[in-house]
Amino acid sequence: MKNKKYFFAVDLGATSGRTIIGHIDNGKFNLEEVTRFPNNLIEQGGHFYWDIYALYLEIIKGLKEVARRGLEITSIGIDTWGVDFVCIGSDGAILRNPRAYRDPITFEAMDDYLAHVISKKEVYDITGIQFMNFNSLFQLYAMRREGNSALEHAEKILFVPDALSWMLTGQAVCEYTIASTSQLLDPRTKQLNERLLTSLQLTRENFGKMVNPGTVIGVLTEEVQKLTGLGAVPVIAVAGHDTASAVAAVPAKDENFAYLSSGTWSLMGIETKDAIINEQSYERNFTNEGGIGGTTRFLKNICGMWLYERCRTEWPEEVRKLSHPELQGSAMQVEPFRSIINPDDALFANPDSMIKAIQTYCRNTQQPVPETPAEICRCIFDSLALRYKQVFQWMQELAPFRLDVLHIIGGGSLNKYLNQFTANATGATVLAGPQECTAIGNIMLQAQTAGLVGDIWEMRQTIARSLELVRYEPTDEDAWNQAYEKYIKIINK
Repeated sequence: MKNKKYFFAVDLGATSGRTIIGHIDNGKFNLEEVTRFPNNLIEQGGHFYWDIYALYLEIIKGLKEVARRGLEITSIGIDTWGVDFVCIGSDGAILRNPRAYRDPITFEAMDDYLAHVISKKEVYDITGIQFMNFNSLFQLYAMRREGNSALEHAEKILFVPDALSWMLTGQAVCEYTIASTSQLLDPRTKQLNERLLTSLQLTRENFGKMVNPGTVIGVLTEEVQKLTGLGAVPVIAVAGHDTASAVAAVPAKDENFAYLSSGTWSLMGIETKDAIINEQSYERNFTNEGGIGGTTRFLKNICGMWLYERCRTEWPEEVRKLSHPELQGSAMQVEPFRSIINPDDALFANPDSMIKAIQTYCRNTQQPVPETPAEICRCIFDSLALRYKQVFQWMQELAPFRLDVLHIIGGGSLNKYLNQFTANATGATVLAGPQECTAIGNIMLQAQTAGLVGDIWEMRQTIARSLELVRYEPTDEDAWNQAYEKYIKIINK
């Protein structure tokens, strides 16, 4: 075991984080979780912050454990959620814990910026990024407008994975995939846009050097080496945005695929050589984010299992005690397509009661109101699959190549009922897996940098050999086509 070379992945989400080790053996990868920890929001003074120091200490804790086991670490890679950033002063100190994207300061900032600084259409033409009030562009604008002292004194602004890599190495970079989530990057030039920066009273020098996934940032500082008991281990800029790392792990055989990263949010997209920015993509609110190998992830956010997860917290204890297969199995016994919703309606963004929101939507659209957990669950699954069909059709219209298969990755890839519904609705072959796609992508990009695998397609072949994908073929296509006609009528009421 000590002779094997291991890769150390840090995978941080908005509620929890993990450190993971992985290695490649006989052409297959293997993963093992080292530590798991919460990522807690700090609410103070009417604002929400991330505890960057706590995250740093958790990384150190994971590295100490690896050193205790006597494992040889080839490299380290960090991926996190998007858009958030850390302000660094001229003396090399963190000026304040970073604001969290849930901070209320951005609620009105987007509309104000688009009305008074640069128009919505112009911003989209530059960035190709969908509009969300918490994008870095609007966070920075809101902070500048409030006279935020950390921003006023910042010499460097580092996105969260880059900030943590800086804390480990002392080297400041701006990794391409995480930078692309900011709505500051032009996907054509793959650089931060000067006009947008100027509108925020910032310059290109306020950010680190732009690097692509697979770049060596630096090695652990002497301080970190002493803390962990490790040597001068390289830190790699993997795909710093967790979705980019996840898409890197799609076990596709060629470019003719779409992916659905299925979890609380569903992200459906394709991987393209160039950004797709036109009237259709603007009207349908598609986004162009950075991918591996200089590619673009052309995708759309869809409200995913958030609907189901929120309802589950509201149901009586005897329902909550049911396993997911038990509850979802009961939903398969009720009438299909009885009640249909648009999962992306604003009514479902963050209601006090998701059950009541679903019932209100059905009532307002003159449909039968679902009452039982089984009826509500069936409504959610039917509606998500029909929404997936709509977005899949849009993507097929916009894609420069045909889409032969839909890969479902992430935690939702275990949901056999929704996977089958998705195949039925879209008419596409669905391949489900892997579940641990983000960590796999992180580690495989490190392995690629180390020369253990070749290009992205060899990387994906290694992933495909390492797991068994579950295949779903379309059935009941006539019934689903009729349901889709009903869905279109309902969402347009």
